[in-house]
Amino acid sequence: MRPSQVQIDFGTPPGTPPRTSSEFEEIPYPVTHPSYFKTARGCKHEESLPLHHMNEDTSTRRRVARGPGSSGGFMSGDEHESEMHYDDDGKDVYSKPSPARSRVSSGRVHRPPPPPPTSISEFISQNLEHLPPVIYTLLSCWTRFHKIGHANTVIWDEAHFGKFGSHYLKREFYFDVHPPLGKMLVGLAGLLSGYNGNFEFKSGVVYDESVPYVAMRVMMATFGVALVPLGWYTAVELGMSSWSCHLVALMVLCDVAWLAISRFILLDSMLLFFTFTTVFLLTKFHNQQYQPFSFDWWMWLAFTGISIGCVTSVKWIGLFVTAVAGLYTIEDLWEKFGDLRMTNRDQIRHWAARVLCLIILPILVYMLSFKLHFLILNHSGPGDSTMSSLFQAHLVGNDFGKNPREIAFGSKVTLKGMGWGGGLLHSHVQTYPVGSGQQQVTCYHYKDDNNHWTILPTWEAPEYNPNGELQFLQDGDVIRLQHVPTTRHLHSHTVAAPVTKLNNEVSGYGNSTVGDFHDYWVVEVVDDIKQGPKEHVTKIHSLTTRLRFKHQALGCYLYAANAALPHWGFKQVEVSCTKEDNPDDMHTYWNVESHWNDRLPLGDAKFYKSPFLHDFWHLNVAMMTSNNALVPDPDKEDILASSPTDWPWMRLGLRMCGWGDHQPKYYLLGTPVIWWGGTVSLIVFVIVLGIYLFRHQRKYIDMTLQQWNHFLYVGKIAGYGWFLHYFPFFIMGRVTYVHHYLPTLYFSVLMFAHLLDHFIFSARWKDSTKRVAFGICAFLIVGNFWWFRAMAWGIDGPINDHWGLLWRKTWNIYNA
Repeated sequence: MRPSQVQIDFGTPPGTPPRTSSEFEEIPYPVTHPSYFKTARGCKHEESLPLHHMNEDTSTRRRVARGPGSSGGFMSGDEHESEMHYDDDGKDVYSKPSPARSRVSSGRVHRPPPPPPTSISEFISQNLEHLPPVIYTLLSCWTRFHKIGHANTVIWDEAHFGKFGSHYLKREFYFDVHPPLGKMLVGLAGLLSGYNGNFEFKSGVVYDESVPYVAMRVMMATFGVALVPLGWYTAVELGMSSWSCHLVALMVLCDVAWLAISRFILLDSMLLFFTFTTVFLLTKFHNQQYQPFSFDWWMWLAFTGISIGCVTSVKWIGLFVTAVAGLYTIEDLWEKFGDLRMTNRDQIRHWAARVLCLIILPILVYMLSFKLHFLILNHSGPGDSTMSSLFQAHLVGNDFGKNPREIAFGSKVTLKGMGWGGGLLHSHVQTYPVGSGQQQVTCYHYKDDNNHWTILPTWEAPEYNPNGELQFLQDGDVIRLQHVPTTRHLHSHTVAAPVTKLNNEVSGYGNSTVGDFHDYWVVEVVDDIKQGPKEHVTKIHSLTTRLRFKHQALGCYLYAANAALPHWGFKQVEVSCTKEDNPDDMHTYWNVESHWNDRLPLGDAKFYKSPFLHDFWHLNVAMMTSNNALVPDPDKEDILASSPTDWPWMRLGLRMCGWGDHQPKYYLLGTPVIWWGGTVSLIVFVIVLGIYLFRHQRKYIDMTLQQWNHFLYVGKIAGYGWFLHYFPFFIMGRVTYVHHYLPTLYFSVLMFAHLLDHFIFSARWKDSTKRVAFGICAFLIVGNFWWFRAMAWGIDGPINDHWGLLWRKTWNIYNA
């Protein structure tokens, strides 16, 4: 039997190629062994040696990474965290920490740049590592662009997002629940492709010849093309072996769900692109941590902040990857805070750099997208009423600026609720099916004649003469509001509101000759944007004066919050009378938006100016309110919706279009081996992490400190990323669909590749074994993609003629 041996690594001299364990000198271990090398159970040293002291004949697994991200081990040439010494009793004691290391202990190994090439062959040789991503990018172009115009009809949410191109080309203001960057890019695609903006984008309708839908789809698909090289280079920056880099690129290339969602006029390809770029840039910044405050360090940190701003400017789901960068930053700063070698000045610089680049810069990018949005969409459009009256007054084609400034009895007006998501005070002939059964009063977001009301004095007031002396509206006046189309009066009584049961119902009651004291409302001035606080308001003006309407008999206030009526109320916002007298409650604030009175002079738009920050905040709150209102409808079944529990195991897909025999059919469903493999890898990682921690507690050493840091670093990026993208959907009240899981999927792909790299490709297996393992994985990925490719490229003919697509009984692919 050979004597026990150890291998000692004295480091790699500068400029020396990385060395493998076979090149190290083998030194026999002494016959007598200090107590340090015995386990708690007193076993012999042959059974209890720390694994990094064992020779190649033992069962230890050593990391031999041979990829573009690392070489000669995860951190070849790294110094140890501290120097180990032994005292006279053989116990290990640690000296003081060595000076700051020149490189980080996780991620891609830093290599000095090669010398400038002196020939074409040398240039090619130095850049051969970029050949695989170039090939994968060309394949990505083929998969994303192949048969992209096969369906000449409006597919799924093209009916929604395609309209953005129309509104941006017409420069009409249009409200949507998503931030503006993605919508602007859709509009830019329409502009570059020559679209004239006159198509309505109704679902399932055939595109006419004036719509260059293929060109617009190609521009959106370009973002999907870029996902593949981004996946490759992210794996490189994470320090994965070349085998794992190939697998990441293959999984991004061959996932059918990512492919399908990238081929239409949707925002999701842009959301995925900026999610990928944020992770990539974060890993690039991580690999510059060895040279803080250098140009590259600042550049990648700033680019990360810009990418965060972009991803949140496309969809708010981008906040999830922002949280990943935030967790990384918190941990990074916490470790630096505990580094006593770092000066207070450097501590402050690190904190200031993160605040500047990862908080202020993303906010500026996000706000810039709204500024451009307001500058481009400066014409009146269907989304006007979502914004404040002052904002609308400056839109081209809007006549609010010509409103008579002062308001008199007999004026016809529209009243806008100033609470976020309020809308215009509205009524229609339909009655409440519950409560009083009187005419419904709601808040409506679109301009309509049913929004018009006339300001009248009380029934007991002297006979009102519309042609007599003008009586201007003042603070404290008691008025009636008569609905112009139906002549009903705004009315409230002690009947409970249909949704907000603690409030009183508001209804339309009576007519021009019938009414009672429950029609009376007291005008209370809150303030005026031009005149200032209430005590400075001498006259009530349209647009600028904020008002409250107090019911004279009941003492409650006219109130419009975010409660939506059921289907019998057309999902419009409920208007009620709140019993709570809260002067700061924005949902009780109203202003006169439109104002018609032939006896008063017209106003001038120069008196009205809406600040950008006010408009920015108003629109964001309105977006949030509308997003929260996207709840499942209990009165109808949504066959497209799915639960977050359905996604990791692909329980349910989504039909993206009609399912007729004579039209191409698209089914949003992932590649099973990628989705299932990613989900299993997340579970395996948690188990393996637990095993390593238990073994570490028992003083087993399964890997070096650098390998352990790397294992945790990649695992945290993938694990935290998946968790932060997935679990928020469980606490959301809004309706969810399978495409909401697509950003989450990226992190399970990274985890899948990470575990394969950890256990196979960077472990001490023979190259032949690694090739076989890679071949099996690649075959399963590509084979699965090829089997389900028609779901993204279009299924022609009767769906039941296509055999073998129903891998789970819950998939609604086939017709019953």
